[in-house]
Amino acid sequence: MQRGEVRVRDAAPSDEPMLADVLARSFLDDPIMEWLVPDDANRYRRLLPFYRAELGVARRCGRVLTDTDVSGTALWYPPGRWRQPTIEVLRSAPRIVRSLGRRLSRGLQLIREVDAAHPREPHWYLAILGTHPDRQGRGVGAAVITAITDRCDREETPAYLESSKAENIPYYERFGFWVRSEVAVPGGPTLWTMWRDPA
Repeated sequence: MQRGEVRVRDAAPSDEPMLADVLARSFLDDPIMEWLVPDDANRYRRLLPFYRAELGVARRCGRVLTDTDVSGTALWYPPGRWRQPTIEVLRSAPRIVRSLGRRLSRGLQLIREVDAAHPREPHWYLAILGTHPDRQGRGVGAAVITAITDRCDREETPAYLESSKAENIPYYERFGFWVRSEVAVPGGPTLWTMWRDPA
């Protein structure tokens, strides 16, 4: 499918190393990732296996969208499938442990807080969105978002995400999302849950 000049497609398994690199680079200064992996010098290296795990789960249980240049990605989960099955948790656990190391308890705490705030009504869930820093501002993020929000409008289905940066809220508002609640992680950063009703 094509969104403006950006062509969107489902990512292939062979795209995962490049997409993990894209996500690791785009989340280097993310408040959540700085809290989970505070070592600036090693954050990129530690994030690579984390995002490889996330990409694998999303490809098997949801949709991983990218562009023809593999310069950005969106990890979407369809209605009723946002919670990872036990087999997927076990499959991705070694990579997550390798990424977070001694900060694993912080990661588990974050999951509990985010899961408690997650809406239970049917919706498409935008779990992760990232564009390579060198390609930001060229419409890649918009393309991989609207590929699903357009479907949401056709099927009259809401969408949901969490923003870990206050400055990203206006960006998501452009696509019809609005802040539903704040999730303050004890001892950590704040996330903003955002909801989108179908147009």
